[in-house]
Amino acid sequence: MTTKKSTWVLFGILVISAWVLGSAIQAGAETLNYKFYSWVKKAETVAIADAEGHIVNLTVREAFVVFENGELAIGTYVSTADFTKGAGPFMQYATITFADRSTIIRKDQGTFGGGTTGYTSEIIKGTGRFEGIKGTNVAKGKFLPVEKGEAGPKNYGEGTLTYTLPSK
Repeated sequence: MTTKKSTWVLFGILVISAWVLGSAIQAGAETLNYKFYSWVKKAETVAIADAEGHIVNLTVREAFVVFENGELAIGTYVSTADFTKGAGPFMQYATITFADRSTIIRKDQGTFGGGTTGYTSEIIKGTGRFEGIKGTNVAKGKFLPVEKGEAGPKNYGEGTLTYTLPSK
C-alpha cells in the first residue's frame, strides 16, 4: 500500500513540475507570423491499386516566405502524401533559409482536401542565429489549379511560428 501511495505522490510531483516548466517556456516564447507562396520543383506519383484514386507521392516544393517583421526567406519542402481521390494525410520536412544563411527546420504533419491544407509542426533544428531553437508552427494554405506544364499545383497561405531560443 505504501508503494502505491509513494508512486502517486511521485507522479503528482512530476506532473506539477512539467506544468510549471512548460508554463515558463511558453511565457518566454516569441511568435512570428508569415505568408508563403510555393511551387512544385519535382514530383513522383504512384497509383495504388487497392482503391480508385489512391496515390502515394513524393514532392519537392520551393517557396518564398515573407515574415511580418519584413524578413524574406526561401523555403524547401520535401513531402510524402497518401491521398485517395485528392484528399488525405501528408508529412513534410521544411527548411527555411534566411538571407544570412540561418535556417529553421520543421517537421510538418497535416491533411489535404478540397484544395486546402492545414498542418502543425515541430521545429526540429536551427542553424546560425536560430541555433538551439525549440518550438512549433501552425499553418494553412490553398492550392491553385495545375496549369499546363506544371509538375503540381502552386500553393499560398500563412502560418505562425512559436519558439524559444537559448539564452546567450
